[in-house]
Amino acid sequence: MADQVPQIITGRFGYEDSHTLARYEATGGYQALRTALAMRPEQVVEEVKTASLLGRGGAGFPAGVKWGFCPQAVWPRYLVVNGDESEPGTYKDRLLLEKDPHQLIEGVLLTSYAVGCGQAFLYVRGEMALAQERLAQALNDAYAAGYIGRNILGSDFSVDVVLHWGAGAYIVGEETALIESLEGNRGMPRLKPPFFPAAKGLYLQPTIVNNVETLSNIPWIVANGGAAFAELGAEASRGTRMFAVSGHVRNPGVFEVEFGVTTFRDVIYGEQYAGGIREGHTLKAFIPGGASAPWFFDEHLDLPLEKGAVDRAGSMLGSGAIVVMDDSTDAVKACHRVVRFFARESCGKCTPCREGTTWLEKILKRILDGYGRPSDLALLLDVADNISPGFAWPPKQTTICPLGPSAVSPIMTAVERFRVEFEDHIRRGMQAQAAQAPQQPVAVRSAEVRDAAHG
Repeated sequence: MADQVPQIITGRFGYEDSHTLARYEATGGYQALRTALAMRPEQVVEEVKTASLLGRGGAGFPAGVKWGFCPQAVWPRYLVVNGDESEPGTYKDRLLLEKDPHQLIEGVLLTSYAVGCGQAFLYVRGEMALAQERLAQALNDAYAAGYIGRNILGSDFSVDVVLHWGAGAYIVGEETALIESLEGNRGMPRLKPPFFPAAKGLYLQPTIVNNVETLSNIPWIVANGGAAFAELGAEASRGTRMFAVSGHVRNPGVFEVEFGVTTFRDVIYGEQYAGGIREGHTLKAFIPGGASAPWFFDEHLDLPLEKGAVDRAGSMLGSGAIVVMDDSTDAVKACHRVVRFFARESCGKCTPCREGTTWLEKILKRILDGYGRPSDLALLLDVADNISPGFAWPPKQTTICPLGPSAVSPIMTAVERFRVEFEDHIRRGMQAQAAQAPQQPVAVRSAEVRDAAHG
């Protein structure tokens, strides 16, 4: 399968100098820009719509449709590239920035031309030092070669591209929080409506926000045609997509696969991909789309990597991160690790998220430390329900952005599937406390813990 699928955005990864302008030009780089400049901007938009390119940042919204949301005749308008890849287990965009920055830059230029942006902003996560350095050098080289700036390649198209380094806040991966950060404010999400970025974005002007991987596909689409891209993948998930596989597998890494056709089993067990579970162990669970996604299990392995199929099964492809957990994993510890991340990364703007995620982390920590109570499972689910009522999918939320419900996802699935592990932690903790106080013996049985937890 891997040999039959064109490597649309990872084809240069095999070159040691893949990040340089010389290599990019030698492998067809910036030819799509020349092609586009001979077209009308609306023709470029139509090619992307024909390609049915879904956003690769998490939401999966069609890129070409998103571009069309800018109100007519409202100027200036901006393009913002979301390179604040922060979801635990996700590192595909970082590799694109490090190994092929010119591909992204050409995608930015093509999008700016299609949408009518005179200025673009590349927002890169603060911890990605190598990505920042290579992207900065690539921008300098592209300016010097005449690909960015005034009257590009002798045309009447002009654009400036600004590189902005983030400070490492997870929340600015949310597009309106990223815009707040770009404006020099604390990164906190804006209310939608009225602040839909396409209408009121950066400096309250129309703004297109796209993910790194999304824009990296644009040069191939323009060069080869949207129809060629749409021939790959499934009906509702066209082209190829990158997935970062980590955890208890033999060959963790980033793989570009045919979107909507390849299955989770292919990616996790395929020899050309992750190579299967580490020796002596079996699969216990896996997170299909970054830490904010509900967990999947054995029965989900044959689902295709297709947005609709995964959504209907109760989770999401999200940020393109598959985290594999084998049978040695303590579900309570894994759940705590994820919840702790979201609790610490909450911006604090919304009370249910600020208070709720902190309490979820404290309850899980109490259980792990041996001080859990029989009532803690009911309390855990009650707090989670106040953040994301009803545990529905897609999640309902009492917060402005989905960070709060992201902390609920691991609890919702782990407690449902591995409830006995939570009960055992509580039981062992109570037994240990009873052993330390022999003058007041307490007989604890797992059934009692279970009955009390169920209320």
